[in-house]
Amino acid sequence: MFTVPVSVHSTPWAVPGLVSGEAVALEVRIARIGSRAVALLLDAAAQVGLLLVLVLTSFAAISASVPWADEALYRGTAVALAVLVLVGYPTLFETLSGGRSLGKLALGLRVVRDDGGPVRFRHALTRSLVGVTLEWPGLLFPLVTWTVALATMMASPRGKRLGDLAAGTIVIHERSPAGWGWIPGMPRPLAAWAATLDLTGLDDDLALAVRHFLARARTMAEPERSRLGHALATEVAAATTPPPPPGVPGWAYLAAVLAERHRRAAGRLAHSRSVTARLWPELTGGPR
Repeated sequence: MFTVPVSVHSTPWAVPGLVSGEAVALEVRIARIGSRAVALLLDAAAQVGLLLVLVLTSFAAISASVPWADEALYRGTAVALAVLVLVGYPTLFETLSGGRSLGKLALGLRVVRDDGGPVRFRHALTRSLVGVTLEWPGLLFPLVTWTVALATMMASPRGKRLGDLAAGTIVIHERSPAGWGWIPGMPRPLAAWAATLDLTGLDDDLALAVRHFLARARTMAEPERSRLGHALATEVAAATTPPPPPGVPGWAYLAAVLAERHRRAAGRLAHSRSVTARLWPELTGGPR
């Protein structure tokens, strides 16, 4: 795989920061116990309601279609449905909604990876399995694991619970993002090369992660800054073609890709507005 060297030390705009967290800790507000507890209560209420509906429906179906059904079958069905709801509910919601369950959506919370990227199925499943086993409801030593889970969240600088530690995730307040810092524009020597880029593989999540990195790089401490920059450059290089000219610094590569993506998006918007103005002038206040 093509990799891009990220040499942030040599860039004129990179000033070593005094903080020590990773990129996400510098960019967003971490969700703490209070907001996460309220979100958990809302999710628990939704899970209880869903479980009751599934149990009643399943029991009715069993009694109507399985004449030999006994108490063991009903108990087994109830246990299977409980596991399905406890594990499947958070896994499904967090995977399909980009890290949001119903409770988190109501509280404006979101689960993201430690590098600020969106969570995938494996992250959501890991969080769910650890949560059900050790946290809530905590099938193994409930009282002990509850105490450990609370202590872990209180001691963690990023409010991580056991499931977050296992999955490599954090929970953030997505409704109160930090303001953007200065983002470098298109490096002039790379403008002609950037115009040839195929950006179809660069999705919105990855582009947003690059934008966050460029905006916050001056306030990041080493080695987190170089490590995250190298990882982003490698991921961007795998999603775009052609590769940059030899010797291009990592920050310039990321800035050129982001600037070219913005230029093309602005061009598409301007073209769409011009077409709308010609076809429906009354919508744009033009001559009728």
